[in-house]
Amino acid sequence: MPELPEVEAGRRLAERVAAGRTILRVWCDEDPIVFDGVTPTHVRKALTGRRVRSVHRRGKHLWMTLDRAPHPLFHFGMTGAFRTPDTEPLVLASSGSRRDAGWPPRFAKIRLELDDGGELVMVNKRRLGRIRLRENPPAEPPISDLGFDPIVDPPSPAEFARLLERRTGTLKGVLLDQGFAAGVGNWIADEVLYQAKLDPRRSAAELSSAEIRRLRTVLLRVVEKAVSVDADKKRFPRTWLFHSRWGREPLARTAKGEDIEFLTIAGRTTAWVPSVQR
Repeated sequence: MPELPEVEAGRRLAERVAAGRTILRVWCDEDPIVFDGVTPTHVRKALTGRRVRSVHRRGKHLWMTLDRAPHPLFHFGMTGAFRTPDTEPLVLASSGSRRDAGWPPRFAKIRLELDDGGELVMVNKRRLGRIRLRENPPAEPPISDLGFDPIVDPPSPAEFARLLERRTGTLKGVLLDQGFAAGVGNWIADEVLYQAKLDPRRSAAELSSAEIRRLRTVLLRVVEKAVSVDADKKRFPRTWLFHSRWGREPLARTAKGEDIEFLTIAGRTTAWVPSVQR
């Protein structure tokens, strides 16, 4: 599933292609699931002729600010991405998916044709993504329900400690809670806890001050690194747990030769290294 770094890569692509441009034509798939709370016809009418002023992201959600409300809000779900005719498709760091032949691509849900000849398409094979319209996206759900974003508004050490002290669940469950840290998903949570040397089963409320500081530092560092390489998994450091955590392999080991074990925590498969994480 796309997490914060993958969605930020999508935001950057959309900003490069669409910011400052006028949307001349809009094509929408007749999909009542992906178009959430609004009809494709309404979306076409709302976006056609509008100028894209900027593109923003919070957590796993991104939106375009147009010259007039309403504004389109996108969530990629498990298999969504933005694509353009002249670039490779956004490759999800956890999947290595390959380019679809032809244009427009298969599973397109919305296609924006811009005044400079550029195009932007959102694809969504499994229909778990969402396209919405909002009058003021940051002030309305789902954006307004999200916690801090590690890139947009990382909390200070003191604020991070206060936020964590209010939580009583497992560390893995807290990191996955979008009301705590927007954009953190399964692989990021596992990576952060591995590098912070913290057992994912531990209660967030029992961490020492030093452990809280370490957790915050590693969380910001992991996300910033993944974003800096546009979520290209081949450019993630070779020492990261990421490269060895997939498939629940019984003999899985880290690049350092440490044994990886798998648990289900907060309903998600969790990869961790008992010899390191305490």
